[in-house]
Amino acid sequence: MAFFPLTLIPAEPKIDFMRMRWVTMGAALLMFIVSIAAIGIQGFNFALDFTGGTSVTLRFEQPPDVDEVRAQLAGAGHANAQVQTFGSGADLLVRLRAEEEQLTVDQNSQLVDAVVAAVTTADNPVEVISSESIGSQVSAELASKAVNAVIFVLVGFLIYIGFRFEWKFAVVASLTTFFDVIVVAGFWALTGREFDLTVLAGLLAVMGFSINDTVVVFDRVRENFRSMRADPLTVFNASINQTLSRTIITSVVFLLSVSALYFYGGGSLEGLALTQMVGAVVATLSSILLACPMLTIGFLKVTKQDLLPKARDEAALARRP
Repeated sequence: MAFFPLTLIPAEPKIDFMRMRWVTMGAALLMFIVSIAAIGIQGFNFALDFTGGTSVTLRFEQPPDVDEVRAQLAGAGHANAQVQTFGSGADLLVRLRAEEEQLTVDQNSQLVDAVVAAVTTADNPVEVISSESIGSQVSAELASKAVNAVIFVLVGFLIYIGFRFEWKFAVVASLTTFFDVIVVAGFWALTGREFDLTVLAGLLAVMGFSINDTVVVFDRVRENFRSMRADPLTVFNASINQTLSRTIITSVVFLLSVSALYFYGGGSLEGLALTQMVGAVVATLSSILLACPMLTIGFLKVTKQDLLPKARDEAALARRP
């Protein structure tokens, strides 16, 4: 990969990834365990989309101090209020988690009035742009659909890759995709950032990005198994090295795109962009350092017999080492 006068990646890198496979798989296992522990022990900081509550969009006459607004709301008894800017600097989104069942229309109006009264000052009046109340029943339904969406995508990947390649590839691709999702979700649990529907959308996008990178490597593995006279470890090394430039270029371009979204997209898109940024890094590393090494262990071990077309290449198979 050439960048102006610099060559960032050689045309034909010869990195022995398979020699490091036990180290990389061990590190991946450790990351997976830490992520699972973080999710199980600390949990997620769920947003209103999943917990229910009231969301109020406010417009100030002058750009307010977000920390001061949080302090004003805490002083008024709304310590759980989440405040973030979006759009222009004068607009704020205030989210209050539900303490009980969904509020009635009158109760919601009273809550909005209380929020406005708490943050309004004489020199910076506030206007309510919009408000909405999300009940616990709706939130539970969204959480259920979120889990179903992740399972649906994983099963779809398993079936697709099983038809396109071979069942061992399908299992490994699904496992690496699941690993990527868990590690990104673990990052969210460890940092305590708000987990909302945009973060869920980012996780689904990470799954697509992950499977795309993995399929590119697996496709080259299949081609090399059929054309190279070499042992599986050599084939895996050659395949990863041959696709390394393409994998890194794709990831860098993707990172640049979501970085722009993160820095200039506003607070409402921050979670989506950050999820994709972290996911792009994790997915790239897993496709390079984890996917092929997993095809060398246990019942997932791949041989030439697994990849050569069975019906018409029996004679060719017999001639190969």
